Order: sequence, then structure tokens, then C-alpha cells
Amino acid sequence: MAGARRIRVGTASWTDPTLIKESDWYPKRTMSAEARLRHYASVFPMVEVDATYYHPPTEELAGLWTERTPADFRMDVKAYALLTQHPAQRKSLWPDVAADLPAEHEGKRSVYLHHLPDAAADRAFEHFRRALMPLHSAGKLGAVFFQFPPYFTNRRDNRAFLDTLPERLPDYQLAVEFRHGSWLEDRSRDKTFAQLRNLGLAYVCVDMPQGFSSSLPPVLVATADLAVVRFHGHNAETWEAKGITAAERFHYLYSSAELGEWAPKVHELAGSARETHVVMNNCYRDYGVRNARELGALLGEGLQPDAP
Repeated sequence: MAGARRIRVGTASWTDPTLIKESDWYPKRTMSAEARLRHYASVFPMVEVDATYYHPPTEELAGLWTERTPADFRMDVKAYALLTQHPAQRKSLWPDVAADLPAEHEGKRSVYLHHLPDAAADRAFEHFRRALMPLHSAGKLGAVFFQFPPYFTNRRDNRAFLDTLPERLPDYQLAVEFRHGSWLEDRSRDKTFAQLRNLGLAYVCVDMPQGFSSSLPPVLVATADLAVVRFHGHNAETWEAKGITAAERFHYLYSSAELGEWAPKVHELAGSARETHVVMNNCYRDYGVRNARELGALLGEGLQPDAP
């Protein structure tokens, strides 16, 4: 993994409603989508795109993201829910994929990947791949980020599913975040990391509340040329709560002391990768951007000052 090493710090969204409506980080409360992204990209060198998890992007939209960001900007794009074995809203499916749903699933609001015939599932991955080509061609696609559900445990069939990802999304850097501790148990940790390395998949290191079956320890390891660290905060009361918004779930502001402890760890991780993405997912109001700026300063990233 030789070559120039860079650490990019950003947030998990630039469009969270509480950031837009309940904070003063953007110059104005009412801004166009273009102006908002341009402002964000004038301050941070990367962002994670969250909206693509709920609805797959189009080539046109990816092209607009490309046009509205600087040449050296990076976007880590969340994989569409269907592709990660989460349920997806039927109405969000590509029409030709929805048309191939077996009759017993036609009336259901939510669809899982295993509901689809193999050919339709492969088309879903291909649609997603093609939609991101404008970003990839411009050198702005950091990674396609697979956040797996808590029921995606360390089983043979799920390990086999991981094996299929590079061939389904060729030429793209893929990153995976697990939400079940079985992947990093003492007996399985080395095997998990070995598989990811063999496949070229970037392991997403996480800081999250502990004590849940969905919790993983904050182990920092690089399994690809790209290393990724995501900060979810430590709000245990809301971590697995039902019926709340993302902002409520990740309502946590890191202290300067906490970030200070993380900075040398991130620097050490970055020594094992060509590039490292640090993503603040504490997306409540301006908490994420505040912590991203502070951690970026600690890491010596020289982020641009906020516009007045």
C-alpha cells in the first residue's frame, strides 16, 4: 500500500434536516441543492452520501454531484438498501427489476434481495454500478459503502455473499461495515480480515455504543488501499430505539478530549493505507460538522474555514 497517504475528514451527510433547519452552519436556511453542496465541498474534502441507501441514484444525479464539487473531492456512496440485504421499498426499485418480482411478493411494500430471481438481482447491481460512473470517471468516487444489517451475521452464506461483491461492482473500491459482533469475535476476527483483504474490501472501523449484539469494538485495521473510520457517537439510549430519526439516534457531540484520543490512532491507521476517510455520523444539527472540523484540525488536514 505504498504511495502518498492522505486523511480526508467529512460527515455522513450534507443534507440532514436538522443540520439545514436547526443550525446556522450553512450561510442561509434556504439554499438550492447546488449551493448547499458547493458550500459543503468548499470546507470538507469528502462526504458520505446517505440518500442512495433509500433510493438508488441516477447517472444524471451523479453527474450533478460531479459538476458541483472540486476536482479533488471524494464521495463515499452508500449502497442501496436492497443490495445490502436490508429491505427496500418496492416503489424505489428500478422498473425492470420490480417487473421480475415473483407473484407472491408483488403486493409487498418491502422487498429483499433474496426475493428476486438471480438475473434480476444481478441487474440491480448493474444499474447501481452504471449510475455511479460519472463519479468514478471523474475520480471522485471514494468507495461504495455496504452497511450490513444486524442479522447479517458471520455465517457461511453471508461470507459467500461478500465473495460476490467485487465481481458485481467491478473497478469500484468497496467498503463494508458490519453490525453484528460475530464478525470480530476472537475465533473469527483474523478470518474476517483475511477474507476482506483477499477481496480488496475496505473494513469500516467504527466507534459506537457498546454492549449490544450490533456493537463492534473500535478495532482499527486497513484491509485495502482505503481505510475508513466512522464515528457514530456513544448514545446508548437511542442506539437500537425504534421509530426515531437518524439525527435522534446519533445525537452525540464528541468532546475535545475524546477526539484528542482518536487523532493518534487515526494517524497510525493511515500509515497502513493509501488514503483514509474519517466520517462523522453524529448527524444531529451541526454536531457532525463541528466534530469533523475539530478532528481534521487535530489531524493537520488544513480544512478550509467556514464561510461567514
